[in-house]
Amino acid sequence: MNSDWVATAATLSQALPYMQRYAGATIVIKLGGHAMGSDEAMRSFARDVVLMRQVGLNPVIVHGGGPMINDMLAKLDIQSEFVNGKRVTDQATMDVVEMVLSGTVNNRLVQAICDEGGKAVGLSGKDANLIICDQTDAALGFVGTPAEVDPTILKDLHSAHAIPVIAPLGMGRKGETFNINGDTAAGAIAGALKADRLLLLTDVAGVKDKDGNVLTEIAPARIGDLITDGTIAGGMIPKTETALTALNAGVRAVVILDGRAPNACLLELFTDHGAGSLIREPRG
Repeated sequence: MNSDWVATAATLSQALPYMQRYAGATIVIKLGGHAMGSDEAMRSFARDVVLMRQVGLNPVIVHGGGPMINDMLAKLDIQSEFVNGKRVTDQATMDVVEMVLSGTVNNRLVQAICDEGGKAVGLSGKDANLIICDQTDAALGFVGTPAEVDPTILKDLHSAHAIPVIAPLGMGRKGETFNINGDTAAGAIAGALKADRLLLLTDVAGVKDKDGNVLTEIAPARIGDLITDGTIAGGMIPKTETALTALNAGVRAVVILDGRAPNACLLELFTDHGAGSLIREPRG
C-alpha cells in the first residue's frame, strides 16, 4: 500500500476531533492582498475554505487588495500618499479603490472558491447596510471606521450554505463610500458575528519575540507591555489592536498567521500544533 495514502488517511483521522469541535462555528478570515499574489496561492486558499464549509464550518472571508490598488493608481497616474500607514483617499482614489476591491479582487476570489466547488457570494460592506462608517480623520479623506455592523445578510448566506466574500468598504451616514482597513473591517465583522475565530493572514509567521521566535500563545493583557517594550512594532501593532477589539466584542480567539504558508488555515484549525500566534484569554 502506498505510504503517502496511509499518511493522508492518518491525517484525516487525526483531524476528526477538530472538525467536530468547530462544526457550526463561524470563522472570519482576513486575506491580505499579498497572499493573493499568485493563482496557485488563490486556488490553495479557495480549496481550504471550501473544505471548511464542507465539514460544517461557516467561513466569512474579508479581503484586502493594497498591491492591486497601487498598480491601478499607477496605471491611471493618480498619486497616493499614506499617513501613519493609512492611505489618504480623495474622491479619485476612492473611485479606484472601490473599482479594484469590489470588482477585480472580489470577483477573482469568488470565482476561485466557486471553481473549487464552493458557493461563494461577493459583496462589500455597503451591501445590505453591512457596515456603517464614521470618517476616521478628515485629513485622510474617505477613510472610515466601522460604527455599526449588521451581520443579518451574512447569517442568511450561511443558512443558504454560501460563503460570504467581503470587500472592506463601508457606507457613510450621508451615503458616502468609505475605504476601511481590511483588518479593522474583519475585526468588526467577527465581533458582530461573535465568531469563534478571527484569522488574520499576513506575510509573517506571527508575533515574534526579540529573538525572532514566534509567540504561539499570547494573553490579551500582555499586548500593551509587548508594544511598550518594542516586541510588537510596526504593522503588527494595528493587527494586535484589532485582535483586542475583536476579543472585547465577543470573539473567542484571534490568530495572526502566515497566509503564504500552504494550508495555513487548516493547520491552525485542524491540527494539534496550530499555526501562528493565538491571542485569547488564558484558560482557567
